[in-house]
Amino acid sequence: MFHLVWQTKYRYKMLRQEKYRAVMARILVDVAKRHQMEFFELGVMPDHVHALVSCRPDMSQAKALNLLKGASAHELFKEYPQMRLRYPKGHFWSPGKAGRTVGDVDQETVAEYVRRQAQQTSLKKFMA
Repeated sequence: MFHLVWQTKYRYKMLRQEKYRAVMARILVDVAKRHQMEFFELGVMPDHVHALVSCRPDMSQAKALNLLKGASAHELFKEYPQMRLRYPKGHFWSPGKAGRTVGDVDQETVAEYVRRQAQQTSLKKFMA
């Protein structure tokens, strides 16, 4: 099980609108199912994604991130071609990423952290 974090290129808030966040969440869940992964928590923020994901034993953290990032960008551009205006070369996600196994931390602790991140983002939207 991995805690993964990745961000949009240049930290642009491309997922600011709720409809885009919902579509990205749906796309990520579909991609995960296709590659035999399962999300325990998924937080899609305006400029980054937090995920607590379980993968097959033979899948590395890097491979899981590559599959999720590549397929989600491809599907999002298919659904919303106007987003290519911001990213004409097709690179929606930044090359940077962060990930860690959940072995040294309790799974519920990481799940709570991902939930809290999503809640803070939602609260900031209403406070602005």
